[in-house]
Amino acid sequence: MRTKAVIYLDRFKNNLDSIRARVGKDRHICVSIKANAYGHGAVQIAKKSLEAGANCFGIAAVSEGEELRKADIKAPIILLSQPHPDEISKIISLNLIPVVSDAEFIAALNKQAAAARKKLHVHLKIDTGMARVGCNVSEALALARQINKCSALKMTGTATHLAVSDSADMRDIDYTKQQLTRFKKAVNAIKAAGINPGIVHAANSGAIILHPDAWLDMVRPGILLYGYKAVQEFELPLSHLNKLIKLKSLIVDPVMELKSVVTLIKKVKKGETVSYGRTWTAYQDTFIAILPVGYADGLPRLASNRWQVTINGAVYPIVGRICMDQCCVNIGSKPDVQRWAEATVFGANIVPEDPELPVIMQDAAALANTVRTIPYEITCNINRRVPRVYKG
Repeated sequence: MRTKAVIYLDRFKNNLDSIRARVGKDRHICVSIKANAYGHGAVQIAKKSLEAGANCFGIAAVSEGEELRKADIKAPIILLSQPHPDEISKIISLNLIPVVSDAEFIAALNKQAAAARKKLHVHLKIDTGMARVGCNVSEALALARQINKCSALKMTGTATHLAVSDSADMRDIDYTKQQLTRFKKAVNAIKAAGINPGIVHAANSGAIILHPDAWLDMVRPGILLYGYKAVQEFELPLSHLNKLIKLKSLIVDPVMELKSVVTLIKKVKKGETVSYGRTWTAYQDTFIAILPVGYADGLPRLASNRWQVTINGAVYPIVGRICMDQCCVNIGSKPDVQRWAEATVFGANIVPEDPELPVIMQDAAALANTVRTIPYEITCNINRRVPRVYKG
C-alpha cells in the first residue's frame, strides 16, 4: 500500500473518554461525524463511538446519514444543516433528526411525516449570534408552539451554535457568554409555556474546553475527538482561568497519521531544479526521494518547500512544488534512506530523547499552521482514494 491514512481507534476512544471525564458521565455526547468523520471514516468512527458510550451522531448531509444507516448504525442521528425539501422523504425513511428553524420547513416535515404515518423527532435550532442556521431568539417560542401542535412531529431537542467558543480573547469569551444568555432565555420561555424543549445543547469543542456553563444536557465535540485543540487552557485570561481551575487540562491525541513510501530515489546535481515551476534549486549534489502523495490526496500544494516528512526517525524537507499525485523530498548527499521506506507526512509530534532538542511539530495542526488554515481542513481533505487503515 503506497499512501495510506492510519487511524488509531484506541486514541479516538481515549479522546472521547477524556471528554466524558471532563463534562460528567450524566451528559450526553453527540459525536460530530460529518465530512466522513473529519476524514477519518464515518462508519468505523461511529462503531467505535458506540462502543465507547456515545449517545448520538451529528451530520451535515442526508447522504451521510444514509451511509450510517446502511452500515446498520441504529443510534440517533441529528442532521445539523438545512436540507432541501426534496430530501424530506429520505429523512423520514432513514429516521434522521433534522434541526428546524422556520415555519415553512416545519410544516413541510409535518405534512410528509403524517402522510408516511411516522412520528419524526426534530430539534429546534436557535441563532444566538452565529448568523447561520437557526431562528431568531424572538421567534423561538412561536416555532416551539408550532412544533408542539404538529401531529407528526415531536420536539426532542433545542440547540444553538457558538461562534467563538474556541477563542481565549476576552471579547470573544464575553460574546460566548452573551450567546448563552440569549439561548437560556429562549429555552426558559419555551419551558414557561409548558413545552418540553427536549435535550438542550450548545457546546462544541471550544466550549468543552473553555465554557462549562455551555455543557447543558449534551455536548457536541468535533475536532477534539480527532486529537486537536484550537486553544490551550493556559492561554486564557486569569479571570476566566480561575473559573476552570478545578478542571484538569484536557489531553487529546491525534487520531490520524498520513503515511507514504519512497517509490524512487534519484540523484540531482548542484544547480538543477526540481518539479513544476522550478521553484527549488539544488545547492549541492543531492538525492531526491519521490513519494506517491500529492494535493489530490490531501497534501496541500501550499506546503511546497515549506513542509517536511519523517523517514526512519529523521526529518527531510519537501522540495519543489507538490504535484497532484507525487512530491519530492531532499534526503541529502549521503542518504540513509532505502527505496520503499515508509514516510510519515503528518501524525503525532516527535519528542526527541534529548530534552535539549526541540519538539518536531509534525501533526496536522502544524501543517495547517504552515499553510494558514485549520487542522479540520487538513484531515477532511484527505481524499477517499487514500485507504484508511484502522488500528486499535
